[in-house]
Amino acid sequence: RPAGGGDGADAAEEQDEFDVILEAAGDKKIQVIKEVRALTSLGLKEAKDLVDGAPKPVLEKVDKDAAEKAKEQLEGAGATVTLK
Repeated sequence: RPAGGGDGADAAEEQDEFDVILEAAGDKKIQVIKEVRALTSLGLKEAKDLVDGAPKPVLEKVDKDAAEKAKEQLEGAGATVTLK
């Protein structure tokens, strides 16, 4: 009988592309929208729609440094963010 699934091996590899997911905007939604606009090329309406529609990805397939910097900026504005 085989032991476990084949997923374990992949998890050990260093991840080099990350998605920055906005889980919740928090109390300072306007600040979060400003950060989303600063991090992306979205216009005001698109950034607001993204924030209102959370959880949503803000950035996709970015390197670890960019993902961590974005997470820091968004959390600094009061948002809840996860990296995937």
